[in-house]
Amino acid sequence: MFLEVVKNIKNKEMFIYLILLSMSVAIGFQGWSTLIVNFSIDAVGLTPAQNGLLQSVRELPGLLTVGVVLLLLFVKEEKLVFFAALISAIGVSLTGYFPTLSGLIITCLIASFGFHYFEGTNQSLTLQYFSKTEAPIVMGLLRSANACGNFVVGLCIFIAGDFFSYKQNFHLAGGLALIGIAVAFYFRPKTVVALPVQRRGVVIKARYWLFYLLTICSGARRQMFVVFSLLLLVKNFNFTVRDIALLFLINNLINWFLNPLVGRMINSIGERKLLTIKYVCLSLIFFAYTEISNIWIIVALYISEQFFFNFTLNIRTYFQKIAHPEDIAPTMSFSVTLNHIAAVIVPFVGGMLWMYDFRLPFYMGVGFAIASLILTQFMRIPDAD
Repeated sequence: MFLEVVKNIKNKEMFIYLILLSMSVAIGFQGWSTLIVNFSIDAVGLTPAQNGLLQSVRELPGLLTVGVVLLLLFVKEEKLVFFAALISAIGVSLTGYFPTLSGLIITCLIASFGFHYFEGTNQSLTLQYFSKTEAPIVMGLLRSANACGNFVVGLCIFIAGDFFSYKQNFHLAGGLALIGIAVAFYFRPKTVVALPVQRRGVVIKARYWLFYLLTICSGARRQMFVVFSLLLLVKNFNFTVRDIALLFLINNLINWFLNPLVGRMINSIGERKLLTIKYVCLSLIFFAYTEISNIWIIVALYISEQFFFNFTLNIRTYFQKIAHPEDIAPTMSFSVTLNHIAAVIVPFVGGMLWMYDFRLPFYMGVGFAIASLILTQFMRIPDAD
C-alpha cells in the first residue's frame, strides 16, 4: 500500500522540488544547530541566560511569518519557498564571521527569516498539492529527506570538526545547502497545476481552535529539544562539536529510515492515538532529564525525543482534514506565527530558570507535554471524503 501510494503520487514535479529544497534547508539548519551552542560558548563566551536570549531572538522571525500572507500578494508561493531557502543558507554561511553576541543576533535573524518563511510555505504547498491520503506519506518522506541531509552535513562536520575552524564549518554547512538549492532550482516545476484559490489575509476561525492551541504548545515543547536538551549535553556532560555531530549522525540515520513509517502510521492508526503516545513519552523523557546522570541513558533519551519530535506532522495532517481548501496557505503561515509565541518566550525564561537550577526548564517541558496530551483528546477527524 505504501509503495503503491508513493508510486502513484500526483504532482511529481512539486514532490521532487520540495524534497530537494527540504534536504538543502535541513543541511543548513542542522549544520547551524550542530555548531551554534559550542560556538556561542567557546568562541563568544555566552552564558546560559544569553544563550536563551539568542534562541528567543532566533524565534522572532517566526512571529512575523504571518507576513507570508502579504508577500503572496506579490510573489507566487512556489517562488517564495525557493527564496526563503536561499536566504537561510546565506545566513548560515555568514555566522562564523561574527563571534560576538550582537553579530550572532544579526546572522541568526537572517538565517531564521529564511528557515521560518520556508517552513510556512513548504507546509502550505505540501497540503495544497497532495491529497489527504498522499500528504502524510509525502510529509514522512520530506522528514526522511531532512534526516538524510542532516546525516550528510553531520558526517562532514564530524570529519572536519577537528581540522576546520568554526567559520569554515559554517561555510561548509551553508555551502552544501546552497548547492542543493541550486539543484532544486534546476528541477523546479514547469507544469502549472490548478489549485483552489487561497484566501488573502489572515484567516482565524473558531473551527480551528484546537489546531491553534496544539500549535502553540508544540512551539514551547520544541524549545526543550532545540535549546535545553542540547544545552544539557554541552554544559552538564561536556559534549564537544564532534560529540554533538556524532549524536546527530546517529539520530538522523535512525530517522532517515523511520520517518516514512510515521506517514504510514497516520493513515493506519490516526493522529489522535499517535499524538497521545508522543505526549506521554515526552512527559517521561523531560522528567527523566532531571533525575538521570548516566550519560548513555541521557543520549538514548535525546535520540528518543528526536524521534517523537517528528510526530508533529500529525498536527498538520489533522488540520488538512478539517480545513476548507482555500484556508490552507494563510492558516499555515499564521500557524508558524502561533508556534513561535511560546517559542520566543520559553528559551529566555528557561535560560533564566537554568541559572537557578537546570531542572526547571525541563519541568516546564513536562507541563507543556501534559497540556498537549489533554488537548489531543478533543481531536476528532471527519469521515474521509
